Amino acid sequence: MNFSDRLITSLDNALRTLAAPAQASRSNPGVGVESAELSGDDKKLAGALMRVNHVGEVCAQALYEAQALSADSEPLRRSLRAAAREETDHLAWTEERLRELGARPSLLNPLWYAGAFGMGLLAGRLGPATSLGFVVETEHQVEAHLAGHLDRLPAHDARSRAIVQAMQADERRHADAALDAGGVALPLPARLLMKAVAKIMTTTAHRI
Repeated sequence: MNFSDRLITSLDNALRTLAAPAQASRSNPGVGVESAELSGDDKKLAGALMRVNHVGEVCAQALYEAQALSADSEPLRRSLRAAAREETDHLAWTEERLRELGARPSLLNPLWYAGAFGMGLLAGRLGPATSLGFVVETEHQVEAHLAGHLDRLPAHDARSRAIVQAMQADERRHADAALDAGGVALPLPARLLMKAVAKIMTTTAHRI
């Protein structure tokens, strides 16, 4: 596809992410997992944490889509889109769990998507090694973030925990694949900036 075709595809994917139910290609890890009845407070906490995770997957779609759009290498574009398809599973799983918990997605999802898309475009324009390094750092931060959620989720919310654990394994694999493909470590200021932006997003999405 030429750039115009890729741009149209990117716009279509943005609309699908923000306005249509996500369709998973893999079974939801929480399906069939017996979970104890949650109290009102536990359900509220689990819903807020899963909303944050859902926002993370909205941002992942934007990041991968923007990096694929701006990449000069067709193999790199294919690998980014393959990772994005697995992230779509996460999007669908977290959507489903939000419905089960009676919680809603973040009202600011269009804002999160736009911001992440801009960051992805910038990373993609800096060349394959930096773009892949951006994937590595993003996935490492997300993996750590999910580990924190496993500590905070109610111990008896087995369904949410199964979803988060499966997502965590995928993020680790995506980081390893990007590193093996030639990703380079980002400078410390860039890593710190990414953490600061992620902190703002997660804190806000927890409530809005």
